[in-house]
Amino acid sequence: MLHGHNRPKYSKRDIAFRGLLTCAHDNCTVTAEVKKEKYVYYRCSGGRGPCELPRFREQEIAEKLGHVVEHVTIPPEIAKLIEEELKSDHVHAHEQVARERARLIRARDDVRRRMDSAYIDKLDGKIIEEFGQRNQAEWQADEASITTQIQGLKETNFEERLIDVHRVLELAQNAHSLYLTRKPAEQAELLRNVLLNCSIDAVSLYPTYRSPFDLIAKRAENAEWSGREDSNLRPPGPEPGALPG
Repeated sequence: MLHGHNRPKYSKRDIAFRGLLTCAHDNCTVTAEVKKEKYVYYRCSGGRGPCELPRFREQEIAEKLGHVVEHVTIPPEIAKLIEEELKSDHVHAHEQVARERARLIRARDDVRRRMDSAYIDKLDGKIIEEFGQRNQAEWQADEASITTQIQGLKETNFEERLIDVHRVLELAQNAHSLYLTRKPAEQAELLRNVLLNCSIDAVSLYPTYRSPFDLIAKRAENAEWSGREDSNLRPPGPEPGALPG
């Protein structure tokens, strides 16, 4: 989408922004109709009766939604910081998983040594049969539990995760300029990557952004682009307590 490859074909009668808007007055869908086979007008569907929402020309809707995209912006230096923080997080997470795996392997080896020692003691008559069987059952359960925990220590696919983050950041840096150079159908396609929903009244739009564009828009609105705290925009990694054990 960013580079214009494989753009879908649209006919003149396609209604670009259909399904993107709801009426702020009654929460009904904003529908559209074509007049004189070339003019597209958007209006409340009126599912809950007459509504005061005015009709909008498609060009008006496109301009209003352009401001929504404009709010989803991120400075290049912050985008770079987030990617660097993500790489650093990956290194720390990898080290944490490696330490936890080593700890669990040591614990499993210790249980296995106890099982082997108890078996030899039973053969030598140093412990009674009933005591040995009871301990063996407990140790086998411990061994199975530890093995399950080791198998559950899986790391996320960092390369795929980094690509996804890069795409989001690239879109956030270029969304508005891309929007201004595209036709309505392509503008709508871009918006669907950014928005969950958008309400409209006679004057304003009230967007609900997809994650993580909601965080980006909030930061952009409050001009909170400073310092390492901006790395909070990076996708969440595993919590330390989430590791088995």
